[in-house]
Amino acid sequence: MSKTSGDRIFGVETEFGCLVSDASYGSPEAAVETIKDYLFHELRLGAIDLHARDDVFEPAQSGGFLMNGARLYIDAVGSHLEYATAECRSLKDLVANDRAGQRQIVRAIREMGLEEVVSVYNNSVDHFGGHTFGCHENYLVKGDDDFLNTTVQMLYPFLVTRQIYAGVGRVGGHVLTSNTIRPSYQDVMDNPVDYIWVSQVYGVIPDHGVNFQLSQRADHILKTIASRVRFNRALINPKWEHFYSHEGMTRLHFLFGESNQNEFAYALKVGTTILVLRLLEERRVPPSFTMINPLSALREVSRDPTYRWIVMLSDGTTMSAIDLQRQYLSIAECYRGESKQTDWILDQWRIVLDDLEKDPLAMGDRIDWVAKLKIVEQYREEEDLDWQDDALHSVDLEYHNIDPELSLFYAWQEMGNTKRILTEVDIVMAMTDPPQNTRAKGRSQLVEQVLSRKGPKFYLFDWNGVALDRHTYIEMLDPFETYESVGK
Repeated sequence: MSKTSGDRIFGVETEFGCLVSDASYGSPEAAVETIKDYLFHELRLGAIDLHARDDVFEPAQSGGFLMNGARLYIDAVGSHLEYATAECRSLKDLVANDRAGQRQIVRAIREMGLEEVVSVYNNSVDHFGGHTFGCHENYLVKGDDDFLNTTVQMLYPFLVTRQIYAGVGRVGGHVLTSNTIRPSYQDVMDNPVDYIWVSQVYGVIPDHGVNFQLSQRADHILKTIASRVRFNRALINPKWEHFYSHEGMTRLHFLFGESNQNEFAYALKVGTTILVLRLLEERRVPPSFTMINPLSALREVSRDPTYRWIVMLSDGTTMSAIDLQRQYLSIAECYRGESKQTDWILDQWRIVLDDLEKDPLAMGDRIDWVAKLKIVEQYREEEDLDWQDDALHSVDLEYHNIDPELSLFYAWQEMGNTKRILTEVDIVMAMTDPPQNTRAKGRSQLVEQVLSRKGPKFYLFDWNGVALDRHTYIEMLDPFETYESVGK
């Protein structure tokens, strides 16, 4: 498949939360296993792994690749349901593929008659338990040895300030306790996977000094970059692995990010990041775009109730997050005219920054944190509640219910309050159809081929290759290639 200037592969992994309202139906861990099994064994939407991808984290039968090119599985760390989108080259494909995964989960819950007792959420924080869940972005970038040492310093200011339009918002805050907490012997025995490679476990307590903030994850980020992140969460988690590596490019894995309900915010978040990564690869971002303490700035921007969002750069210069984003945008204007997608990103980036400067609270149609704040404020006023009332955390959570019939976000959208980039037909089609211009297309055809067999036989699927039997292995090293001929 031919590539155009600036073409890039990207994808998103979402870790879902699960609540079971009636204990007689089992635990959340059992519920997600039931959902996974129904999708693979009853609906036959994918080829479940016959092999262990990882003996500890992803044993055999824990998930597999779907017909739409995505991957759905149970992550053994926390035993949560996780969905990784197919490799995408267009923002519309990405958002559609992501939403399709949610609809598949909802379909399974409804067909099993569990919608009254099992709920699945794409939120990123447990208000009461102090846990946080990831929505990880992946980008194909040039495998430059200098990237993680020097260039990445000029990426942090962008990520820190991107939350002004990409944040999903949250009621309250958390404080991570500085003392090291050692898990008990019983904790380790009950949840051994949770404590592999962990040298310290931080404590989490509520921070009653904040009513509402932009980001659900900002309070939990401890490092700018780290490889072992179970209790050491970072902005970036290096993933230099062969699945994405091709022609000098490899996978850049972001830990700091959240699962946007709003389609527009989702697309703009990824779209602006695509352009900034290209600027960094081409060394167009000046070295002055660095921060002395990006993690402090991350929390300060998230928690600023005035919406002035002032940040300080390494040279002592202070400016608003809006103006810093404008600096990146100004440099990225050099790409205007290359494609419709690039021009959409540049146009909407500029419009959103201008509108944020005028009145951020008027942007509930495009920005999740604004929509959520309005919904929470309305409920708080109607019920005459204090900001510390636990009921507000429930409202916050229900914004992220992935079932369109139950979610507060979808109720907001149904009222015509959101700017969309998809139609319902786009989402339904993406439940079975992969992106048509990446290797996900060929892999999808091979999934269908395996599912058409009578009786279980050997096969093995991975992102960069497929074994149809013990003698036939098909390499798919180039994520830009469709490999559609191999499935025929």
